[in-house]
Amino acid sequence: MLSTWLPYMLLMIPPLCWAGNVVLARGVSQMIPPIGFAFWRWTLAFLILATINWPLVRRDWPAVVRNWKVLVVQSLLGVTCFNTLLYMAVHTTTAINCALIQTTMPAFIILITLIAFQERVRLAQMAGVILCVLGASLVVLRGDLSTILNLSFAQGDLLMLLAVICYGIYTVLVRKRPAIHAMSFLTVTFGAGAVMLAPLYIWETCFRKPVTFSGDVMLSIAYVAIFPSIVAYFCWNRGTEMIGPNRAGLFINLVPVFASIMAVIWLNESLKFFHVIGMCLVIAGMSMVNR
Repeated sequence: MLSTWLPYMLLMIPPLCWAGNVVLARGVSQMIPPIGFAFWRWTLAFLILATINWPLVRRDWPAVVRNWKVLVVQSLLGVTCFNTLLYMAVHTTTAINCALIQTTMPAFIILITLIAFQERVRLAQMAGVILCVLGASLVVLRGDLSTILNLSFAQGDLLMLLAVICYGIYTVLVRKRPAIHAMSFLTVTFGAGAVMLAPLYIWETCFRKPVTFSGDVMLSIAYVAIFPSIVAYFCWNRGTEMIGPNRAGLFINLVPVFASIMAVIWLNESLKFFHVIGMCLVIAGMSMVNR
């Protein structure tokens, strides 16, 4: 019985952690520059994992070297790009919007697996995906169809869509993970992602805004390094391996549920009518795909 429910229990944890990540990123957006936030998040997460898992990484290092290309791609998409784009997005859109836009991810995951692996998609699954996309589209358009005609999308919404596409490809590529321990995989990809962010962080520090390490900043970095990074990624990767990317991707739809509650409580954001309708469409679509 536990083995049946275990993947679903594991996949409930990442949306909760990632909702906290979105809300926190929005709350500290004027305090911490986006690239610096992402760089120190992954650097700290890597140092924690490397300290704990170095024997595993050393054992798996030959397999890491043999499969360095796929690991670099996974690090670039899932570590370097996704969260950096998210942290940039929250400067020009709300936490609720960012969370709801993530609900398009199942559609991208199913489309990618259909193209890359020729996986069969049932009619009910496709209908559920369409509902999810409609719900997210309602949020991006802010309930106003004239947004399409005027092409007046918020920059943050478009950045968030790009972030979602990157993470959708990362989720599909989890099945191509080398035959190494899950913690070795996280340690290597976190480290590689931080290394790829380093030049951008130096540029941001020199020409934009440096990170000022106050108590609140360090606590924020510690939270995103531990919960949305180590805890969430381990649970996400393990759950995805157990039930596949198409079904796992649907749990992303829980992010806006958790994030909306947090944003209303802690950021005083307003929950609009189109948010509620969009969320209902997403939940209905998620139920259809999981049926």
